[in-house]
Amino acid sequence: MGYGSRVGVAILFAAAFVACPVAPDARAGEDEDPTTLQFSGRDLWRNGVFAYSGFVYAPGGFDRDGFLLKLLVNSGVFRYWSGSLYRQEVRGAELQTQVLPGFRIKRGTAEMKFFFGPEWQTHWLWPDDPDNKLRGRNFGMRFAAELWSEPTPDTLIAGDVSLGTLATSHTARLAFGWRISGDLFNEDFFYVGPEVQFFDSDGYRQSRIGLHITSMKTGDIEWSAAIGYARDSDGQSSPYVRLGLAQKL
Repeated sequence: MGYGSRVGVAILFAAAFVACPVAPDARAGEDEDPTTLQFSGRDLWRNGVFAYSGFVYAPGGFDRDGFLLKLLVNSGVFRYWSGSLYRQEVRGAELQTQVLPGFRIKRGTAEMKFFFGPEWQTHWLWPDDPDNKLRGRNFGMRFAAELWSEPTPDTLIAGDVSLGTLATSHTARLAFGWRISGDLFNEDFFYVGPEVQFFDSDGYRQSRIGLHITSMKTGDIEWSAAIGYARDSDGQSSPYVRLGLAQKL
């Protein structure tokens, strides 16, 4: 199978997984407290296209402290320029799965979530890059934390960090937002503001700065989006776009 065919298969898999709808009878009734948060999203920039999907299960509900279980599946295609191959372009595809038990803590308007558990990654590279630690099948551990805080009635601070043992692959994001009120998207308010994001692993780094929109709602679906500028350690730069949605069941 040629490169184009294999990349096409990876993209189709990601699109099919993320687009999978929620069955109407799976939704929680009006008198029931939701115990599952389903989420999915897409991330696009010049040298990569990724799609992810998963859920967070909270047996005690999302309005109290307690145990959480997060399942995340991520897939995509990407390219980079290898130093060990004399700056030759390497194209790849990846599939990641994370199973992360965790805990939720809420104090006032601040909510924190902590996760720790195993992850499995599979990477395909064309041509093969022997110096890339993220090649073939790998198993590791991952720690993740999320923060949501509303220090005033009209402001938001949101952030997350993810630290992995595979090729020391780390990510971090910090965002500030201001509440925008109105009838847009049939929602009383949503947040708009700046964000910064960083990706780091052995031999590769990327930084981003952009503008995000958070907590838009259409019915039971909550949307988020971001657009901005990204630059990496290969000297490549371009706009980036991110779209996410979530629904409590």
